[in-house]
Order: sequence, then structure tokens, then C-alpha cells
Amino acid sequence: MPLASAAPVMLTASERHRLKKMAYGHKTPHQARQRATIVLLAARGRPNARIAVQTRLHVDTVRTWRGRFAAGGLPALADRKRSGRPVSFTALQVAEVKALACQLPARTGAPLSRWSCPELAREVVAQSIAGSISSSTVRRWLKQDALRPWQFQSWISVRDPAFRPKAARVLDLYARTFDDVPLGEDEYVISADEKTSIQARCRCHPTLAPGQARAMRVNHEYDRGGAVAYLAAYDVHRARVFGRCEPRTGIRPFMNLVTQVMTTEPYASARCVFWIVDNGSSHRGKKAIDRLTRAFPNTVMVHTPVHASWTNQVEIFFSIVQRKVVSPNDFTDLSEVRDRLRAFEDRYNATAQPFQWRFTTSDLDDLLTRLDRHTLDRQEESSARLTA
Repeated sequence: MPLASAAPVMLTASERHRLKKMAYGHKTPHQARQRATIVLLAARGRPNARIAVQTRLHVDTVRTWRGRFAAGGLPALADRKRSGRPVSFTALQVAEVKALACQLPARTGAPLSRWSCPELAREVVAQSIAGSISSSTVRRWLKQDALRPWQFQSWISVRDPAFRPKAARVLDLYARTFDDVPLGEDEYVISADEKTSIQARCRCHPTLAPGQARAMRVNHEYDRGGAVAYLAAYDVHRARVFGRCEPRTGIRPFMNLVTQVMTTEPYASARCVFWIVDNGSSHRGKKAIDRLTRAFPNTVMVHTPVHASWTNQVEIFFSIVQRKVVSPNDFTDLSEVRDRLRAFEDRYNATAQPFQWRFTTSDLDDLLTRLDRHTLDRQEESSARLTA
């Protein structure tokens, strides 16, 4: 029988350009590169046997892709749709697994603090949601909705009955307003607090500097060299820090910090200096307000709400100190701790810019609304569970 002749291939200029990009492109998939090469060689009039030798493919493969291009053009070089593997799990099963991941393990009786993908897969089988399932399948389903039940965050509920007015007062001061009156040029806002127990840990072996493909190495064992308290006052709008080290915290160390700030200009002659503090024992309640006013009549103490130190901007500065000065802790003695903290203050004050505080009273109202809604949902859930 006579052999069937090879399908003729004629290319337009645009088809030739696209095929060359496919055949010689560095990011082209290997199969697409092979198919484009077959068509380009066929367009030069070469027989299938010779193309098979040049491309190191079977002649039937060459014949297939040559014929498909001749019949359908460039779209015919793509893979045809396949039926694929039959679905192993229904949409209901997927939803039930995600719902299980959104429950606390204690609700199901599992002796776990939080879910992992292998534990979820085991629980799915135990509850007969599916006959068998792998942890990788569970992980893929959870990833679709960004569910990570193995992670957790700590949080604290609002306990101060005057949370809103106290927090709003602090936030208004950050926006240079007090009792709906803009602050003047001779009025300042100071954020103050204490960072307790900065230890001097003398490592038993010297710290090794970082090297190529090696992080800094700090010996795990250390000798205790005592601890010191670091008190800081941060001018919110001028980005200036005043700090001091004391053996411990208390009323007297805090008043020493206040004296250090209020005896320097421009605070000594200022019309008013607002001191934002939390509810620590060194400056708590009405007695602390009266104590500060007696010592410096041009001061006003403003307390943050209970358990809301995050509204105090000096905590941001303390986090910077922790990252850049204290960690990893490797000091020979307390004098080195004090010297480094003083040197860092000078370094920070030379280039510091005010923090870009964006949390306003409007954001505060939105936060309280979400918390109220969350509390109401939990109460309704508890009531439904009790009546069930």
C-alpha cells in the first residue's frame, strides 16, 4: 500500500514569529518547545522521519503534531481537555472539614489545645466525615480560605468602664487637641513609662560575629550580673527621648525622671506639659496626679485605660530598644548596660522622626463596635449551647 504523504504546513509571518518564540524561549515549557520545533521543521518541507531524527522523537509523535497543526493551526498545539481524575470528596465534605477546623478541639472532645493538619485528618475519619483523607488534602483545603488553626494570638477584653473617654483623651493629645481645644505652640505631650528588669547577662563564651552563611552565635549559658530599670519619657511631637537608669521602679525613680525633663527647656517654661502614663504603681490614681501637680504646676497627668498600654507611644520606643540594644543580651556588667542605653538615646535623638500614629478616635469607635458585636455573638452562642 502506498504510504500517506505528510500533511503540508504553510506558515504566515505572525505564526512563524510566535512559533520561534515558543521554540527558543527560555521560559517555554519543554513540550510546547518540542511541538513548535516540529512545526517549524515541517514548514521547511522536511519529511517526518528526518524531523524525528533531529528532535529525537518518535515518528508517530511528529506525525501527530504536524497533522494537528495543519488541521487547526496554533490553537491545536495546546493539550486537549481531559476528563481528569474523578472527584474523591464532595463539596459538603470540604465544607464540613473547614467547619471542623474553625472549632476548638475541646468542643469535639479531642485532648488537644489546637488543630494541626494530621490531627484534623484523623478527626475527620473519626467523625465519619470521610472514609480516609490525607493531611496534605486538608492543608490544601484550608489554604483556599487562609485558615490556620494551628496558629493563635493572645488578646484581652476591655475591662475599664471608662475605656472610651480615657482612650479618646490620649488619642486627641496625639492629634494635638485637648478637650476639643487645639494645643498651642508652648504645650507639649510626653509619653512615659518604665522598662523593668533589663539584665546584664555575661555569656560564658564570647559572642561570635556573623560570617558567610552563618548568623551571629550567642552562647546559651551566662552569669547573671544584676538588673536595672530603664525609665523613658518620649516627646510625642518632637521625637525626643529622655531616659535614665534606676536600680528599681517606684514613685521616687519616676519623679526623678519627671524632674529631669521638667527642669530643662522648653518644658520648664511651657504653658502646659501633658504626661501620658499607664496605670503602673509608680503613677497610679489621683495621688499620682496631685503629686505631679504639686511638684510642677504646669503639668497634667493623663492615664491610659486599664490594660491599654498599647495607646502609650513610649512602648514603641521600648520595642526599638529591645530589638536594637538589649537583644541578644550580652553585657559584662550593669555599667555597660547603662552606657549603651545612654549612647543609644543620643544616637536615636540625632535622627528620630515622630511616629506616624494613625489610630484615631474614629478607629477607636470602630474597634469598640467590633468588640461589642463579638461579645454579643459569644453570648448568643453560649445561650444556644445551654438551651440545646
